[in-house]
Amino acid sequence: MMKKIYKKNKNTWDFLEDSTNFSDVKNRRLGYDFVEILPPEISLQIFCQLDLKSLCNAAVTCQAWNHIIENCDQLWRNHCMTVRTICQKEIDGDRGVGYSWKVTLVRNYRKGYVKKQWLSGRYSNILSSTELPAKSMYPLDAETWGEILEAELER
Repeated sequence: MMKKIYKKNKNTWDFLEDSTNFSDVKNRRLGYDFVEILPPEISLQIFCQLDLKSLCNAAVTCQAWNHIIENCDQLWRNHCMTVRTICQKEIDGDRGVGYSWKVTLVRNYRKGYVKKQWLSGRYSNILSSTELPAKSMYPLDAETWGEILEAELER
């Protein structure tokens, strides 16, 4: 029976058998990519579990991952629907004219973040424009500013 040895390497545990040296196992482990091994549906399920920042980071990891992430509109849909809770009119408008989920998300993500901050009262006690954080402004339409002003009046 082979003796099992566990060695720690950069916060991960690599399983080694005593007949194999560490560099051989490490090289074999690095040669495998779950996208190449697993069926595409499983790879997509893994990518679907990622938050937006992680998904964007995964897209620049390698060409195989980028190809799957960039060409699967469904991966971007859930993130876009989160932004839709704040920017429904904008998201529905972009989808109505045929933009992909990813393009729609890119077009509305920053606006949704800024609008959410304003609607939540994050800037209610700001006395002058010099007190506003640098990333607190974004071109918003008159209807959106109307929503923000209504929320301010209700506070």
